[in-house]
Amino acid sequence: MSTSSPRPTSRDVAKSAGVSQATVSLVLGDKWRGRVSTRTADAVRAAADRLGYRPNLAARSLRTGSTRTAMLVVPALTSDFFAQVHLGAAEVAAEHDFGVVLYPSPEGIGPARDPFSSARAALDGVIASSMAAEALTGLQRGGLHGGGLPLVMLDSEPGSTPAAGTVNLAIADGMRQVVDHLLGLGHRRVAHLAAAVPSWTFDERAASLGRALTDAGMPPPARRAARLDVADGLRAAQELLEESPRPTAVVCDDDLLAAGAYKAARRLGLRVPEDLSVTGFDDLPLAVALEPELTTVRLPAREVGAAGMRALLAVLDGQDPGSAVLPVTLVRRGSCAPPPPG
Repeated sequence: MSTSSPRPTSRDVAKSAGVSQATVSLVLGDKWRGRVSTRTADAVRAAADRLGYRPNLAARSLRTGSTRTAMLVVPALTSDFFAQVHLGAAEVAAEHDFGVVLYPSPEGIGPARDPFSSARAALDGVIASSMAAEALTGLQRGGLHGGGLPLVMLDSEPGSTPAAGTVNLAIADGMRQVVDHLLGLGHRRVAHLAAAVPSWTFDERAASLGRALTDAGMPPPARRAARLDVADGLRAAQELLEESPRPTAVVCDDDLLAAGAYKAARRLGLRVPEDLSVTGFDDLPLAVALEPELTTVRLPAREVGAAGMRALLAVLDGQDPGSAVLPVTLVRRGSCAPPPPG
């Protein structure tokens, strides 16, 4: 009967590297700078790699009161946007020896259920993307140090929660870019295919579109709301396009809804963009799969996640990360053209 080799210990690493166990603890705990030479730190890491040694993270957590783990809460796992947010957060976290737990809270309305027996015992902080304000109250209570889990909000209503930091997108500017583009092409009958999702980001898209049109001397847009899927987008877009006078452009809150608008146009015998211009929001991979390719507002999802993780790390380091607003860009493709005559 075979027996497994004993698990290497910090003493084994110290012996192999020719240093003390205290030095091993400093190096593998990333607290060696200014106390241990770079050459010694490299020797310790090389010995640990050679022996296959991994620190006992549970014991470290008990000693330091830190798990070096953050939780990213998102409304859904099916969107490429949130996948990119997670990627950006995880990349920054890895640079600082942190892990990121991804947790979906469907529809972003709450309260979000604690995914652990006690989140405050398993996490150092929470990053929440595109969530309703009330959804995070349960997860934020308590905390490793008794003052509540540090919370950073992404793409969420400013000032709606006691968040330690916020990272938002320039949603209003994105909608203004859309309106400027459509008005520059000559459109005067603009409709809105809105997302039927109770969250700040979609409320802001609707409000920003209305303001941009009003500022340009245009009437408020005709509006229909739909769930974030192609089928319901098709239904709502068809209702918009059957109105009289028919809109010559449809501004969609999301690229999935824009795909529904494409299908509605085809069913009614309309061509995109000759008879109907369509714009989206997010710049998902779907945008270039449509024909013609979709004009849409690109949101820097990966950068949002990275900025959120940096903000949380700053909070954990005792700093005030403040608020950040990241720019967005209108990507002009083939789905927009001057309106048809009449």
